[in-house]
Amino acid sequence: MYDQFYGLTGRPFQLTPDPQFYFESGTHRKALSYLGYGLAQGEGFIVITGEVGAGKSTLVGHLMQTIDKARLTAATIVTSQLTGNDMVQMAAESFGIHTQGQDKAATLKAIENFLHSEARSGRRCLLIVDEAQNLAIDAIEELRMLSNFQLGSQALLQIFLLGQPEFRDLVQGSAELEQLRQRIIATHHLEPMEADEVEPYIIHRLTRSGWNGRPQLTADAFAVLYSETDGVPRKLNTLMSRVLLMGAVEELNIIDAALVKAVVADMAGKPFDYEAPMSARGEVALPAVEPVIEETMAGETLVHEASAEPAYGTIVLESVAQTDEPENETSIAAFDEPVIAMHSAEVALEEPVSSEPAAAVDQYYLDSLANRLTSLEHRVSEQDDALRRVLAMMIDWMGKETALEERFRQSSRAA
Repeated sequence: MYDQFYGLTGRPFQLTPDPQFYFESGTHRKALSYLGYGLAQGEGFIVITGEVGAGKSTLVGHLMQTIDKARLTAATIVTSQLTGNDMVQMAAESFGIHTQGQDKAATLKAIENFLHSEARSGRRCLLIVDEAQNLAIDAIEELRMLSNFQLGSQALLQIFLLGQPEFRDLVQGSAELEQLRQRIIATHHLEPMEADEVEPYIIHRLTRSGWNGRPQLTADAFAVLYSETDGVPRKLNTLMSRVLLMGAVEELNIIDAALVKAVVADMAGKPFDYEAPMSARGEVALPAVEPVIEETMAGETLVHEASAEPAYGTIVLESVAQTDEPENETSIAAFDEPVIAMHSAEVALEEPVSSEPAAAVDQYYLDSLANRLTSLEHRVSEQDDALRRVLAMMIDWMGKETALEERFRQSSRAA
């Protein structure tokens, strides 16, 4: 609903991990560096942990888009309380190895043969295990044994382990996992985003979905979004989806802190009192302006105007623009070189132009009015189409009813 109201090409804050929306925060940049280093080494384990919704799956999905698939065969396992035997079977199936009906020894041999075949073809193999905190100790040990497969001095399988913080604690504190710890070549814990990263994160996802500046979010709205989510990406996505939905219901072009707080209260099942200001619908309250300085320059009289402090509830409009840096992608050319490309998208904030505030606001009001009229016309058109479909269905239904009655009468006369 809100994507249509705001003219978006998609839903920017869906909960399903999507590497197309990958945002390179400071902590994600570090994690990507560790993953790139690990792929360059071509052996051992890399452990990435983070809270629920920190962006682990999106990070790895983005990584997989930067590699040369002709030189690396990757498979993913999303675990759910797997035992040791289950892990061996899942590893085989994830690489497309058919081992149905075979025992563990035969399955391990099939995996080894597959890894040797890939290596002879010039490809390395990577196994990504997500939700690793659900693994039993014997399943983790089976993964360690799989990492022992070699061709000469070259390791045949590298493993990424992604999990929640308890998995990091398990790896660091379990005496049974000492041999695994010795094979970990890099580890990183994904932290939540910083307060100053929330705005570029939201603008980045909106822009990826065709955002054209509507709705506009105020600075205090970003502050509340951070304080309510602590910078956790999935929490931000959940809250922003509800904020945009309420903004569409209220037909708002500007989203401020009051709206975000009302949505937070609504999600918590608490009563809230929110009435959208007219300024949020495009009618911006103008501050009082009076001439304070008059001087002559080159024969012209210039009047400088100073604005009084804005009244309570006045929305100060800001202009936000997205600057996309070109992506630099690197693929696997050899086993000893990096396979990941660092890239970033920086969001530049433009200072509001204040030379002609009244004209700018008038233009903004006209643009907003035009947008609302376009939206209303679209909604009327949709309602008209829906009414036509309903009428067509009723006519079709009545036609079928008439046909059935005629057939019934004919059969009655025949009887």
